[in-house]
Amino acid sequence: MSVTLSTVLGSYPHTMPLKDGTITDPAVTLAFTDIEPIHHAFAPMVRRQAYDISEVAIVTYLQAAGHRKPITLLPIVVASRLQRGCIVYYKPNGVVTPQDLVTKRIGVRAYTQTTGMWVRAALAEDYSLPIEKMHWVTQDPAHVEEYEDPAIVEHASKDKNLVQMLKDGDIAACILGNDLPDDPDFVPVIANHKAVDAAWKATHGFMPTNHVVCVRNETVEKHPDAVRAAYRMMKAADDVAKKNGIASGKSLFGIAAMREPLRIALDTCNQQLLLPRVMTADELLAPAKALLGDLG
Repeated sequence: MSVTLSTVLGSYPHTMPLKDGTITDPAVTLAFTDIEPIHHAFAPMVRRQAYDISEVAIVTYLQAAGHRKPITLLPIVVASRLQRGCIVYYKPNGVVTPQDLVTKRIGVRAYTQTTGMWVRAALAEDYSLPIEKMHWVTQDPAHVEEYEDPAIVEHASKDKNLVQMLKDGDIAACILGNDLPDDPDFVPVIANHKAVDAAWKATHGFMPTNHVVCVRNETVEKHPDAVRAAYRMMKAADDVAKKNGIASGKSLFGIAAMREPLRIALDTCNQQLLLPRVMTADELLAPAKALLGDLG
């Protein structure tokens, strides 16, 4: 008998075979809800477990795990990105270099946004910049409501979006992800970001993790076979994308593949005081290992 699981995943080359019915399994039906932008699904998932299965930003998941929210991480990276090109300035207002950012106002949707976490890590790693001396201007709170932003964070009104604030000179630079304007006047602060990101990927063998996939614990307890089937389906969809030559290269599957990306994300979040307690990758992957066995 098929179990229906409410599911929220972004539309990527490696998830479309699930959404268009190419990949099915008699044990489970994935009932998709399309949410755009996808980050609007994250708070409902970690605060009240609104879906059986949901894409979740890695920082959001780690904070939720730190507060022992009842969700289980599956060993899936569904979205990743080279991040250094995501911090930009507005050319008509003058050139901004990484060194100029110290003491400056920098916009980011939320201090806990995953792209912001990775960009701050790059500024510290590449330029030894003290991120605690930068002034972070945000508009959204954390998805995990227990988290309190540090004193270096200012919550701005939403009278203007971050792009308009950047154009108006209210902020010196801005961290943007999928909402980065396709406009040559928005210039990366890190001029050689492509080369440095490529070197980071070559060194580590993967891109920085953006989004993972989580299941609410109640669903794992009640329908473990259906969750295992859902995992098989997601892996099969990724394989279809690779076979068809349309894979994004931004996904990862399996506990072994997930361990090092998760460790680096944990270390980076700990360095930025984003987590309430120290955790290990093996600790966070243990429930999935027990659930999936050889599948993982």
